[in-house]
Amino acid sequence: MVDFDRRDGVATITLSRPDRLNAITDEIVEELLRILGELATDTATRVVILTGEGRAFCSGMDIQADTPDSDEGRVQRIYRGLVRAGEVVCALREIPQPVVAALHGPVAGMAISLALACDLRVASPTMKMVTPFLKLGFSAGDLGLSWMLPRLIGTARAGEIFYRAQNITAERALELGLVTMIVEDDLAGARELAAELMTRSPFGLRHTKELLNLAMDAPSLRTHMAIENRTQTMAFLTEDLREGFTATLERRDPEFRNR
Repeated sequence: MVDFDRRDGVATITLSRPDRLNAITDEIVEELLRILGELATDTATRVVILTGEGRAFCSGMDIQADTPDSDEGRVQRIYRGLVRAGEVVCALREIPQPVVAALHGPVAGMAISLALACDLRVASPTMKMVTPFLKLGFSAGDLGLSWMLPRLIGTARAGEIFYRAQNITAERALELGLVTMIVEDDLAGARELAAELMTRSPFGLRHTKELLNLAMDAPSLRTHMAIENRTQTMAFLTEDLREGFTATLERRDPEFRNR
């Protein structure tokens, strides 16, 4: 139910349950956690793409996949499932590789959290983020969504989307800055973007993602700047920095070797 392909430094994770619009089950959560756990220590993979098979990126958690035969109570099962699903969202943020989401069709519920946890998002014109939480009786505090969306577009706009249970079209997402671009073929666009990232310094990619994550909760400018200074000092000691400067002076593309 999750396909994984890795070639030329780019890994592609595909949710593969098209008959259910790639709705997330406990099994898919565990498979995603396994894959993301491997990527966390994979130095050969420099960019990751996350997408869905068929006409949807993902329709969210499959709430019909409840397992009443479990030895846990219903509340305990639901809570445990949410905790595990939340680990996928955190892992997308925490793996060192930038993650590009290729979005098309419905992006609902948990799928929005997965998409926003990615570093960059490419959408097809068919993409629609669906936020029905308050219509259904839930809160919009779904797997980090009420933490991530305000940080990306501001509290007022996030609140409007949540309170009014608005759907976000591809055009609206572009206007809000939630997607990088709209293309007819979102996966092809994501691959093109991944190829662009592959030309960047591996050290720079990984540490820029780390710094952006740390900036989310940095207590002050001075505290965060101290971390930046240490990172830049390390960069001065890499062979790739020398290659970057040499290539610039020679007016050619750099050939980074992650050294």
